[in-house]
Amino acid sequence: MKANEFDCVVIGAGHAGIEAAHAAAKMGAKTALVTIAKDGIAAMSCNPAIGGLAKGQIAREVDALGGLMGLATDAAGLQFRMLNRSKGPAVQAPRAQADKYRYQRYMIEALERTENLTIIEALAGDIIVEAGKVRAVRCKNGRDYAAEAVVVATGTFLRGLMHIGAEQFEGGRRGEPAANELSASLERLGLVVKRLKTGTPPRLDASTIDYEKLEAQHGDAEPVPFSFMTERIETEQIPCWITYTNDKIHRLLRDNLDRAPLYTGQIQSTGPRYCPSIETKIVRFADRSRHQVFLEPEEEERKVIYCNGVSTSLPADVQDQMIRLLPGCERAKILHYGYAIEYDYCPPVQLKSNLETKKISGLFLAGQINGTSGYEEAAGQGIMAGMNAARKIQGAEPIVLGRDQAYIAVMIDDLLTRGLGVEPMGITDEPYRMFTSRAEYRLSLRADNADRRLTQIGRSVGVVDGARWAKYEKKLCDIEKLKNYLTGTRIAGRSLWEQLRRPKNTLAETMSDNADVKKMSFDKTVLEAVVIDAKYEGYLAKQQRLVAGLKALDRKGIPADLDYDKICHLRVEAKEKLSVFRLETLGQASRISGITPADITVIQIHLKKYYHHRTDKAQANG
Repeated sequence: MKANEFDCVVIGAGHAGIEAAHAAAKMGAKTALVTIAKDGIAAMSCNPAIGGLAKGQIAREVDALGGLMGLATDAAGLQFRMLNRSKGPAVQAPRAQADKYRYQRYMIEALERTENLTIIEALAGDIIVEAGKVRAVRCKNGRDYAAEAVVVATGTFLRGLMHIGAEQFEGGRRGEPAANELSASLERLGLVVKRLKTGTPPRLDASTIDYEKLEAQHGDAEPVPFSFMTERIETEQIPCWITYTNDKIHRLLRDNLDRAPLYTGQIQSTGPRYCPSIETKIVRFADRSRHQVFLEPEEEERKVIYCNGVSTSLPADVQDQMIRLLPGCERAKILHYGYAIEYDYCPPVQLKSNLETKKISGLFLAGQINGTSGYEEAAGQGIMAGMNAARKIQGAEPIVLGRDQAYIAVMIDDLLTRGLGVEPMGITDEPYRMFTSRAEYRLSLRADNADRRLTQIGRSVGVVDGARWAKYEKKLCDIEKLKNYLTGTRIAGRSLWEQLRRPKNTLAETMSDNADVKKMSFDKTVLEAVVIDAKYEGYLAKQQRLVAGLKALDRKGIPADLDYDKICHLRVEAKEKLSVFRLETLGQASRISGITPADITVIQIHLKKYYHHRTDKAQANG
């Protein structure tokens, strides 16, 4: 294979591109990671934090599959917190504030150590396709990089346009150029390209903040690692701080809405509903007297503070006034002003379940190009796109996870069925964000058991290495050993396992003091896993029965060329939606908004006749 010939080329080295390139290379594909600048790899252009509700579960899933995000977070973390500790394990989620420079260094070094992976500094401009198949990526440096599969993971760089007040300037993020030609290339290939918007808040000089006026937010006394490979977190926990907006700030913002790009018509696209700008908050929640603002360090030296909660595209002079009206920030100096950014994305209904485009064989999309927001959502798509790109090259069946297996699967299925960017379906164009409420099987999709759900899958395709596999097997063995002890040990006529299942028992808290358990020297994660399994046993059994019934629909495929207009008794709305979405299974079709159980029954009846007719025709011709 020549120097410019690869099995797989990944465009973009953000959180999606990193995981895609790493996964493909680990699976044996000769991979090129094309990025504008090497020092921009894994840049945390928004908040340098990983995890949170539902996002923490995705980060754990990426780690369980053999990805890098969890390891990088543990290496760079400044503060670790397990959210929702007072609630059940199903909604608990890890979150960590990270040193964004250490995070980048870890990722760059990990990629450099990865066999079969080459980092190329170049700006991708065109995707070369022949006979409906990917052939190469053409870069602005004049070189073509041949490949059988291409993963596009461009973040906010596609025709990126930043806004600070009336000022507009092209760029993928602050200080980096936009990728303008690649959007045109995707359009020439027949993909629909649309616009979305996101934003970022000001960054402050940490030395100009009065911390005595702020409420400190500390990390956990015993930090829980993100990666299943990390034994413990040894680094010092650094606090974050909390302050609040007030009436003076709200009045200032209302008085300057006529200078806000979001309200002057300068910005046409839609931003994330669940992470709105501060100017949107004071309009949408006009009755609120204050909004919480988290002041979070961007690096260990604590030189720069990220103002989480006041994302804005207002003019610089208004941002200056707003910050100085924040308690504790009266003397604060802004180092970098907040901005909004508009960028191109491809509505994800153009994808198959393996994240390959329906129009172009071997072309995969991952991350914000699919309309998502967040580092974790990007990483989850990236690792799946990289795995499936390698599987495509190998001629193997794609890896498609079920909604009962992973939050990653819930996200991808939502992207394919919810209609982001589809007209005239009446679906709002807004960046997708993962929440625990989106996962109907969240009792089993917990942060603590991501390895037990996914590590075997990662091992089967070659992403999970020997060290991770050995650690995983030992954990499984220990869990089984402890369960056997609990089920086989009876006190007062009941097994310890039965006692553990009962509500309001103290066994969960005292089990580690049991003499026999002490002798077996189980890791804390094993004890926690067994306690959760016992408490959730009945609920999970009920859920599994439900999953089994619903999986039947997901196993029933829909022919790609099915003409819905010819299906008798199918409602007009259903015909329109199904013709646009072109989904692969009846299960996916059933999850489209507005598609009824009656519609699915009509299609099932039609498919029986369809396959019967094809069988008769084949026999007649054979």
